[in-house]
Order: sequence, then C-alpha cells, then structure tokens
Amino acid sequence: MPTTPTKAMVLAAGLGLRMRPLTERMPKPMVPVAGKPLLDHVLDRLADAGVSEAVVNVRYLPDQIIDHVAHRDRPKIIISDERDQVLGTGGAVVKALPLLGDAPFFHLNADTIWIDGARPNLTRLTEAFDPASMDILLLMAPTASSIGYSGSGDYAMLPNGALRRRQENQIVPFVYAGAAILSPALFDGAPAGEFPLTAIFDRAGERDRLFGLRLDGVWMHVGTPDAVQAAEKAVLASLDA
Repeated sequence: MPTTPTKAMVLAAGLGLRMRPLTERMPKPMVPVAGKPLLDHVLDRLADAGVSEAVVNVRYLPDQIIDHVAHRDRPKIIISDERDQVLGTGGAVVKALPLLGDAPFFHLNADTIWIDGARPNLTRLTEAFDPASMDILLLMAPTASSIGYSGSGDYAMLPNGALRRRQENQIVPFVYAGAAILSPALFDGAPAGEFPLTAIFDRAGERDRLFGLRLDGVWMHVGTPDAVQAAEKAVLASLDA
C-alpha cells in the first residue's frame, strides 16, 4: 500500500528573469494565472493530495510570498529564507531537509501548472513510487502535447519508467513537469552551498534509481508573459469543459 507523502518542498526563490516585465515588481510564483497566483495552483494541489506541511523557499521579493501564505493552513507553510545566500535548486533542498523529515516528500516548482486527466497526477505519483527500487520519481510531460514548450526535451523513458537524460544534439519525447517524489537519503553526502538539483537526478540515474511517470493531462510551461496567456486560456477552457 503506497504511503502518501505528508510533506513537500516548493521551490519559489527564482528571479523569474524571462518573465519580465511581469516579475519586475512581483516574484514569479505570485504571477496570476486564471485568477490565482501560480504558487496557489501548486499549494492547492498539495492540499488535495493530503500534504500537511510545505516548505517554501524564498529569495527574490520574499515578503510578498511570506505575506501571501501567512494565513494558509492547508498545507501549513514553513518558510526557508534564502535571501542572504545563493543555494541553487539542490542547495535549497539540503537547507530544508531538517524540516522535511526522513520519509519521501513531494518536490514541486512553484511555477509548474498542469490540467489533470481522469485522476490527480500527484495521486498517481504516490501510487507509482516504489522506495525499494526508486530514489526519485519525476512527473514527465510529453513534449508534443505540452503548451508553451518548444525545447528538445529532458529525458527518454524506458518501458519500465527508467529515465535516460538527453544527450547533446539529441531530441527526446519527455520534459520534466516540475513535480516529483524524492527520497531524503539522496542527499547524503551532497555538497554544501550552491548546486543544481539535476546533479542529484544524475546521481540517481547512474544507480538506475531515477524513474518517471507520464503525466495524464496537459502540462503548461509558463516561462514568459506570452505563455501566461496561453496557460490561462487552457485552464479556463478546462473549467468550462
């Protein structure tokens, strides 16, 4: 019987440079899509998945995020303040580990947004995560059906779900959708200070413990102001369906 993670880490410290001018006066997680900030889309999904506590890291215009989540109790928000240090996506998790505990936890980017298919994707992640064989399970979006994404993909996926990172000059069919389940043991011996989370993904891949789950629904890459409009249109259309 799979155990639903009760804790989550939400990355919300980025500068949002490609989202300017929208992010000149607000952090990217506070950019509204379909009537609510990107961050709330993420936190609402975590609440629906049964998460009781979410660690949210902040750095750029942090007070806007801190004030916004101050009265939220589903999930309860714990702030990991990084305004005095640059930690990168990997170092941010290491700093937050004492707050996340010893069990596998959800890890989401604050700017990820998707429309669920027949069943919630976070529920599907929980059911598919096997701690005996996996250290990481990433939610993977098909590049062909994603909105606002025009890159070459991140990973190829084997029939058993094992992931293989895209090589230079290669095109692969899946892009990381910004949601995952991670085992804390992954970070044993992790470097101090700033480093990217992809280094941890690569280490798990070398041990054949990096897996993916195909997203059921539609993922939206909200990286630019134009992409916000496309995402908003898709979300509103799904609500009317």
